[in-house]
Order: sequence, then structure tokens, then C-alpha cells
Amino acid sequence: MSYIEQQADPRNPHGLGDPNDTKLRKVEVEVLIPKIMRDRAKAELCTKEVKDFEECCKTSSIFMVATCRKENSALRDCLTLWYQNDAFKEECRKIYLQERSDYRSTGIPKKHRLEKL
Repeated sequence: MSYIEQQADPRNPHGLGDPNDTKLRKVEVEVLIPKIMRDRAKAELCTKEVKDFEECCKTSSIFMVATCRKENSALRDCLTLWYQNDAFKEECRKIYLQERSDYRSTGIPKKHRLEKL
């Protein structure tokens, strides 16, 4: 398929792939989706543990490795709980696929779409 034919393909409007494709590459499964999971877990689900760990680190300065073990362990346990939750994984997978579909449909990366709002 030539470049001109690719541009005319309605399933691939910007030459970035089919927006409706739900197949995932290895890097998406092993890196990109876990990044969404980690970011969401820290920002939405383990906020108390993140806050406690950050406060401990601020007050302990260079001794944080020794003094913040309890807070670090609590944060790690909370994050691990969510990483192993299949419903949460599926939710993050759907978020990723929607973001990828939006990018493939518009040709505009997420950060640039958000800046315009």
C-alpha cells in the first residue's frame, strides 16, 4: 500500500493506525498500561500512603531510608494490591485504548489536546 493509499484509508485517517484496533503490542502491555495503573493508584487510590511517605521523607532528609520503612512498606502494599486487581487492570487498559484511539483519530497527542482545553 502506497503512502497516498494509506492517507485515503478511512480506518487510518492520520497514518497512525486504525483508531478502532484493540490489539496491544508488548510495550503497551508491559510499560504503558502499567504506567497508567501506577499513576492512577498513586493519585487516586493510595493517596494517604503517598502523603504519609512524602511527609516522612521530608522530615527525615538523608535518614529516610532507615526511618521511613514503615511508610514505604505501606505504600508498596497498597500499590501492589491495586496492581494485582484484575478489574483495575482492565479499567486502565480501556483508558489506554481510548487515549490511543483519540490520538489515532485526531493525530494530536493527549498532552496537546489537554493544553487546548
